[in-house]
Amino acid sequence: MEMIKTAVELLFVLLILTGALLSAVSSVGLIRLPDVYLRSHAAAKSATLGVLCVLTGAFLYFAFFLDFISAKLLLGIVFVFMTSPLSAHLTGRAAYRSGVPLWNRRIQDDLKEVLEKERIKSDSSTS
Repeated sequence: MEMIKTAVELLFVLLILTGALLSAVSSVGLIRLPDVYLRSHAAAKSATLGVLCVLTGAFLYFAFFLDFISAKLLLGIVFVFMTSPLSAHLTGRAAYRSGVPLWNRRIQDDLKEVLEKERIKSDSSTS
């Protein structure tokens, strides 16, 4: 039984360390990536996954070894899962609409066509 407990503790430690490593990789991406859109992607994806791994590891540790279900950790997991990708999306969209330039080696610009259609539609409806 002690061997199983040690293995499960090791699993939780690996989950927390993986989350910390993903967060560190995210911080490197925030520093090294060339434009606001790619930086936003790094923050939204790897930082969110990193924080979720750390919070999940802590929640599972408390639940299995201390017999304590933390509502605060559960709310933190849900809050980060819902708000971080949404805020990164809205930040990128606001940057695009305000004219922040794309990286000069960017190959594709999907939002340009959508915004042009919106402008044409709004111009035709006002006339």
